[in-house]
Amino acid sequence: MSALRHRLLIAVTAALTALTIAAPQVSAETPRPRWDTRVFATVGSPGFPANVYAHPNGRVYAGTYSNLLGDTLRSKVFEWSAGGTLLRTWTVPGQDLAAAHGVQVSISDAKGRLILLEKSTSRILRLDLGTGKFTTYATLPDLPLCSGAAAGVACSPNLVDHAGIPNYSVWGPKGELYVTDFAQAVIWRVPPGGGTPKPWFTDRRLDGVEFGTAGIALSPQRNALYVMQQTSLGLGELSVGAGKLYKLPITSTGRPGTLTKVWTSRLAELPDGFSFAKSGRIYVGNAGLMQQLVVLDAQGKEIERFPKLPLLGDNGSAMPFDGPSNATFVGNRILVANQAPLGAKSHHAVLDVNVGEPGVKIYIPAGAGS
Repeated sequence: MSALRHRLLIAVTAALTALTIAAPQVSAETPRPRWDTRVFATVGSPGFPANVYAHPNGRVYAGTYSNLLGDTLRSKVFEWSAGGTLLRTWTVPGQDLAAAHGVQVSISDAKGRLILLEKSTSRILRLDLGTGKFTTYATLPDLPLCSGAAAGVACSPNLVDHAGIPNYSVWGPKGELYVTDFAQAVIWRVPPGGGTPKPWFTDRRLDGVEFGTAGIALSPQRNALYVMQQTSLGLGELSVGAGKLYKLPITSTGRPGTLTKVWTSRLAELPDGFSFAKSGRIYVGNAGLMQQLVVLDAQGKEIERFPKLPLLGDNGSAMPFDGPSNATFVGNRILVANQAPLGAKSHHAVLDVNVGEPGVKIYIPAGAGS
């Protein structure tokens, strides 16, 4: 070997050695099996986390909801890193602390501001993450009962009169915001940019009295809304104690089509938030008795439950399901708010459940909220 070739070989070997040392080491961690459950983050006072939201900025948000035993603590919005490290909290202003109060982090607008739904004042709030400023985007009107309303007056077909409780929301194709009402049998439409909400769809089937309309999602084709009803205590359906998932088309004129039922839950399950997987499957958080997540196929047929044994919430992690109230996709996992509505504070947490498939990206149209 010539001296020149020898020197070149030494130089190349040294360079490859340096690259090997500098290269990041690939983790040899065993892939997580389907339904592997871990604690993503615990949720401090006032607790009762509701609807986990995975923001396009890579961070995770959740609000604190009602204490069924009552308290006078103002609700908070929590922000975590993608890995579950608590970064910031904000305290919600202007709540009626003498009433049941709570806030859901629902979605974000095109500028990244959070859309929050506040229970005690029927407000839809917007939180600027840069300034920490809260502003009112809209307020749900308190509609009269249709049974006593004058002809032509907007009304709610409820059995019992109640002020509006905004519960979940999604953006529509034109930047309008559709909002479910937990107390009034109404799906609201807030015009692009905010303002006065209008009843977009009313129906007795959306009257659950104390356990009304919950989750809402835009179909993957963006031509229909899927709406979750926790119960039918308002007698709009004969199976009063079971939850229902409904499909409601958005017609070419922007008006609602015909409401059809695609799934009925078991008794007292109180199905709440849900999300679409890219496969077409629907993952549902059951906040009630069974302490399970439910998987439906694209036609609404139930195909799987986790855990298989109901009631105990034994998911294999250090923390059992206790009121799992939503299912939000992050990659091939879902984040679930463990609401623990009966007050087990040690169970107030966000749980990370591997499902092994990705979800449909949350739709935020250009200009939404502007």
